[in-house]
Amino acid sequence: MNKNKKIYFGSDFHLGVPTLKDSIKREKLVVDWLERIQNDADSIFLLGDIFDFWFEYKKVVPKGFVRLLGKFAELTDKDIPIHIIKGNHDMWMYDYLPKETGVIIHDRNFILQKNRKNIFLAHGDGLGPGDLKYKLFKTMFTSKLCQWIFARLHPNFGISLAQFCSKKSRSTNNKKMSEFLGEKNEWLVTYCKRKQEENPMDFYIFGHRHLPLEVDIDKNCKYINLGDWMIYQSYAVFDGENIELKYFKSN
Repeated sequence: MNKNKKIYFGSDFHLGVPTLKDSIKREKLVVDWLERIQNDADSIFLLGDIFDFWFEYKKVVPKGFVRLLGKFAELTDKDIPIHIIKGNHDMWMYDYLPKETGVIIHDRNFILQKNRKNIFLAHGDGLGPGDLKYKLFKTMFTSKLCQWIFARLHPNFGISLAQFCSKKSRSTNNKKMSEFLGEKNEWLVTYCKRKQEENPMDFYIFGHRHLPLEVDIDKNCKYINLGDWMIYQSYAVFDGENIELKYFKSN
């Protein structure tokens, strides 16, 4: 990694909600951010829920997001790698985005090794103790059978159904996700501490939580949650040694 380059991390853009106007305004902010960071970006990692819903039918994808997709293609054409880890809202990404925009899709968490630093990356859903109901649903939704059944639905109905379920889920979880619960009650902190005993990392970076957080796991390791772009416009930057949580402000 070139000493003048940086690695950028973002997540939870949730493009598509709550209204078209709001989504386009947020999309323009994200594109502006990508434009600003491209000159010193070694690579860019987006940790899930880029879209509030995404499903690739054989011949159809959700309409919209042309600004972001065009920027992805522009950056990858300039040999700036863009990695996307699937989130719980866009777990049904397949080959459309890699083929059309050049991004790299990851199905699950992985360890990024740079400058002798080990950085654990994941969206964050389904990790840690509890939440057995969601973990069961996730197993079902990621099954080939479930995907085949959903693909049989007409896109007008299937996408509308998914958007309705997403809205209902968000209204239920908003209060729980809006405040720090304390280290003992933060499931991703618990997960990091358990993982740290098995295979020590320098950093853990997650999305999903929608709350920007920096928590020391031990004296050598930090957990960072990237927050979201619906409220915070927060992201993180790795300079080769440290990772800093930042907030984007458009001119």
